[in-house]
Amino acid sequence: MNHETIMQVENLKVHFNVSSEGDMPWTKRKKLQAVNGVSFELKSGETLGIVGESGCGKSTLARAIISMVHSETGRVLWFGKDLLALQKTEMRKHRKEIQMIFQDPLASLNPRMTIGEIIAEPLKTHYPKTSKADIKARVEDVMNKVGLLENLINRYPHEFSGGQCQRIGIARALILKPKLIICDEPVSALDVSIQAQVINLLMELQKEMDLTLIFIAHDLSIVKHISTKIMVLYMGNMVELAKSEDIYNHPRHPYTQALISAVPIPDPTIEKNKNLILIEGDLPSPINPPSGCVFRTRCKKAQDICSQEKPEFNEAGSSHEVACHFHD
Repeated sequence: MNHETIMQVENLKVHFNVSSEGDMPWTKRKKLQAVNGVSFELKSGETLGIVGESGCGKSTLARAIISMVHSETGRVLWFGKDLLALQKTEMRKHRKEIQMIFQDPLASLNPRMTIGEIIAEPLKTHYPKTSKADIKARVEDVMNKVGLLENLINRYPHEFSGGQCQRIGIARALILKPKLIICDEPVSALDVSIQAQVINLLMELQKEMDLTLIFIAHDLSIVKHISTKIMVLYMGNMVELAKSEDIYNHPRHPYTQALISAVPIPDPTIEKNKNLILIEGDLPSPINPPSGCVFRTRCKKAQDICSQEKPEFNEAGSSHEVACHFHD
């Protein structure tokens, strides 16, 4: 099946101006490099997994893609149209095609609204002329899709468990029948058994509704289960991008290798004897990142060239790219 390219992200950078404690009003504020030159392409029906430790820029990247945060430079091409160059009124037309599921299921829901009102809100916003009968029918239909009973439509978010609240968030994202859903760590606040249910639900909905997903997480075992390809971020920099099986079977970047080695293995004998790669040292400040390769201060392979030159993204095999001077 031929999958068309629906999104191209080119050299996206997000920097925040921050001040330190004790700075005077006239003190020049420093730049925090949250996302630093990320590029990738997304085809219809794919799931791009984005992984990395906390603070690496995963959520900021997701928000920059849909203009929730300002980007310094770069382009986000959605079917060839640059979303970052659009005015707010023009961007609003495309928001119904790209929806988002947030990390904290309960905090993302308005406690004063019933779940029927919450799920229907995007529909009322983008299609205000829709009749009440059609809205109710659409809400009940999408509730059935995510495994929520129709008789719960008039209940409030506090009456539901975390897993049910996330299903409500998924239903709200689906009501507009989007082409792309960005899942910002949608299962990190849930129990392990509930995580599996939500992941399986997303995969079923993807097949049923022909969805494209961007799935953000720090748990590599979850990302492997759902993703077509995986991007690894470190301090806002993309260090490796490849198909899911290639990342897990043949990780090339030292940071990726360390992350893969930390994934638990169900077999206790193999888990006990596996080669665990530890990342030494502290995470550098994103306000004052290391010169050259940002990972060099914690990398056992680092040499002089790593401090002098930032590694370019090079092909390390078919559809496998890595930013490391010594990836071979």
